[in-house]
Amino acid sequence: MALSLYVDTARWRAHQKSVLDQFPGLVPVCKGNGYGFGHERLADEAIRFGSDMLAVGTTYEAARIKDWFSGDLLVLTPFRRGEEPVPLPDRVIRSVSSVDGVHALVGARVVIECMSSMKRHGVKEEELGQLHAAIEDVRLEGFALHLPLDRTDGSDAVEEVIGWMDRLRAARLPLHTMFVSHLRAEELGRLQQQFPQTRFRARIGTRLWLGDHEATEYRGAVLDVTRVVKGDRFGYRQQKATSDGWLVVVAGGTSHGVGLEAPKALHGVMPRAKGVARAGLATVNRNLSPFVWAGKQRWFAEPPHMQVSILFVPSDAQEPKVGDELVAHLRHTTTQFDRLVDH
Repeated sequence: MALSLYVDTARWRAHQKSVLDQFPGLVPVCKGNGYGFGHERLADEAIRFGSDMLAVGTTYEAARIKDWFSGDLLVLTPFRRGEEPVPLPDRVIRSVSSVDGVHALVGARVVIECMSSMKRHGVKEEELGQLHAAIEDVRLEGFALHLPLDRTDGSDAVEEVIGWMDRLRAARLPLHTMFVSHLRAEELGRLQQQFPQTRFRARIGTRLWLGDHEATEYRGAVLDVTRVVKGDRFGYRQQKATSDGWLVVVAGGTSHGVGLEAPKALHGVMPRAKGVARAGLATVNRNLSPFVWAGKQRWFAEPPHMQVSILFVPSDAQEPKVGDELVAHLRHTTTQFDRLVDH
C-alpha cells in the first residue's frame, strides 16, 4: 500500500514535445526532487528526446545524475570560492556569478550569470570590464540571465535581455550563447531574430515537466478504516471525535511531504481572506488534508504521521474500503512518492 504517482505517459510526453517545439535548443532542468519524478526518471526523459545538456541545481545533484545522463551537465547554483569540492567529470559546466569566481575556476567550463532584476546573484554591469582578463583562463560556454516570473512594474523581459546584450557587446565580450529563464516562446523568438549570431537557450523545468496538470495524479492507498461515534477518543493526542464517521488511515505522511507546504505569494483580497481563514481553523486543530474522497477534500483527524495520514470522513459520506485510493492534491516539488505508475 503506497502513495503513488500515476503518469499518463503518452499525454505527458506529448506536452514535453509541445514545449520542445516552442523552444529550440531548450535545456531541461532537473533539480531538487526532480520535480516530483526523481532525477533518474527525468534524466531518462532528457535522453529520450535527445537533449545534449541537462541543468541541475547543485554539484551534489550533478555527482548523482552523471551516472544516468552522459551529456553536459550545467550546475545552476553559482560557484563560490571555498566551497566543498565534489569530484565531477569535465562535461560539468559551472555557473559563476562573480569575477572572483571566474578567476578561481582556471581551466573549467563556465557560464557567467548576469545580475537581472531578480537581484539574486550575478555579475554587475560595472564589473564587465574586469571579465576580459578573467575569461582568458576558463572555457566560456556563454552568459545567462535568470528573469523574474512576474513583472508588476510593467517592464518588458525582452528589453531587459536586450539591455544586457548591449552591455556585453559594448564590453567586447563574446555573445555566442545566452542562457535564459522564464521567457515566453514569442519573446525568445524576438530575441533570436534581433541577435541572429547568438544562440539563445531556454532553461526550463516547471513548464516542461509539470505544464500539463492532467497528465499526473497522486493517489494514497487506504490502509485501515475504523468506525467512530461522537465523543470517541483516538490518535496520539486522544482527541474526541466531533461527530459520527470513520477514521481513514491513508498512505502518505510527512516523509512524503504531506502536510508540508511551500509559502505562496498571495495576490488579491479573496486569496488573502482564505489564507486567514485557514490559519484560524488551524489554531483549533482543523486542517484540510490534500486527500479527496467522494468529491470533497477531507479533514485531517490529527496532524499527519511520518508515513500515513489519518483522515476523518463523516457518516453522511460513503464508507472508504481498505485498498481504495484517494486522489491527493500535492505539490510535485515537495512530494516524495513510494512508486511511480506509468499508464
